[in-house]
Amino acid sequence: MFPAPAPFDWFYRLGIGYPQLWIIVLFWVFVFGSCLGSFLNVCIWRIPRGESLSKAASHCGSCNTPIKWYDNLPLISYIVLGGKCRSCKQHYSMRYFIVELICGILFTAAVLSAGLQQLPRAYILLSWIAIFYAVGISWIDAEHRIIPDKLSYPCSIAGLLAVGFFPEVWGEHTVWYNGLLTTLLSGAVPAIFLALFAVAGKIITKKEVMGWGDVKYILTAGILTGFAGAFFSLFFASFTGTVYGAVMAAVLKNPFSRIKIPLGPFLAAGTLIWIFAGKFIWNMFWMFKVN
Repeated sequence: MFPAPAPFDWFYRLGIGYPQLWIIVLFWVFVFGSCLGSFLNVCIWRIPRGESLSKAASHCGSCNTPIKWYDNLPLISYIVLGGKCRSCKQHYSMRYFIVELICGILFTAAVLSAGLQQLPRAYILLSWIAIFYAVGISWIDAEHRIIPDKLSYPCSIAGLLAVGFFPEVWGEHTVWYNGLLTTLLSGAVPAIFLALFAVAGKIITKKEVMGWGDVKYILTAGILTGFAGAFFSLFFASFTGTVYGAVMAAVLKNPFSRIKIPLGPFLAAGTLIWIFAGKFIWNMFWMFKVN
């Protein structure tokens, strides 16, 4: 199912008719998103390497010098320092700047998208969690070929807590336990479907056809974007991943079966598309179904 329409048009009631107000609001949303993008960079670097996210302060990966707070400002510090460590002058990966910029832009776009689609304000919080998760997973899976539980589980729990506090995302009069049940089913049903596919594929082909990290991704995506969002992410990833694999097989002149495809980035792309165009896709689906 898709989140219910907002009980009132909060987007306009909050003053969209006053551009000065919304410029200020969206500016601070962008700052908030880029700050979370800065933390996501820490997750992207440390989680695959088994490092703690809380015990060690931010430090240079080359010389291990602690990074001062004024050298750790999202986007600004990277530009001021020219993408280099102040101490050893080694260049930082461009990823740090890109992730912070993407999160800032997508967090801001999520507010505008929810307002234009007349979705409940609570859906913005779920969208932010989904954006954080999708960006992090796509980068980690593309580089390390893993979808770590240390991102999947916290984001799933955060989504459940968000719905527990704001069950109106599934309808104006939804009570918290019905909201949680709907959310759990939205994640569990597509995850079970994918798990059965993975098991059947292994039995038939005698090899892994789907990683369990992908199953956990779909579980989390269902919790954050709903039943339809999870299945859309899955089908989008299946199609685009197959096309990518076919192109790579042709370019590398290798059999398709030997091409290793990280599904995470394609799943993440499907999730992001659903966040910003889900209501349109949902309406188009039912329009064609009725006709």
